[in-house]
Amino acid sequence: MMQEIMIVGRGGQGAQTAGNLLAQAFFAEGRYVQSFATYGGARRGGPVASSIRVDDKPVRLRCNIERASAVLCFDSSLLDAALLKVADPRTWIVVNTAKPKEAFKDLGDFRIVPVDGRDIAIRFGMGKVVNSALLGAFAGILGEPRLEILCDVIEQTAPRSKEQNLAACRYACDIARHVH
Repeated sequence: MMQEIMIVGRGGQGAQTAGNLLAQAFFAEGRYVQSFATYGGARRGGPVASSIRVDDKPVRLRCNIERASAVLCFDSSLLDAALLKVADPRTWIVVNTAKPKEAFKDLGDFRIVPVDGRDIAIRFGMGKVVNSALLGAFAGILGEPRLEILCDVIEQTAPRSKEQNLAACRYACDIARHVH
């Protein structure tokens, strides 16, 4: 069954990079992948989204995602009614926040998993760079792509701090597996 994944964030947070890495990891697993991005204002801090479709057969659908299987939200302020229109009670929503799950109960009946990507990034010497931590958590919640494949992609593409990126990814994946 085809998965439709949305990654949302603000310009400069790394949501586009995370989308590319996730698409590469699924492709490395031998899956068919379609990936495309949308940008709000072409400026730092403006909303951005990366959309990914993954299937075991060629992806022929050529439209925006209307019902996401999963959402990775880099900024909890973007977790609003507009974003939740693409979600339903089966959609996994991994959100980068230090807030507890209860803080999102007013949004409705959604499977929201809060992950403090910033804390994990700081713990592993990554500063504010949360991509690897959030991707690890996302893979831990979804059960795919396989962690070793995701780590291979991160290792091949990280411009620096490879070991820190890998450690943050693995740590967040392990935490996420035990959260839900």
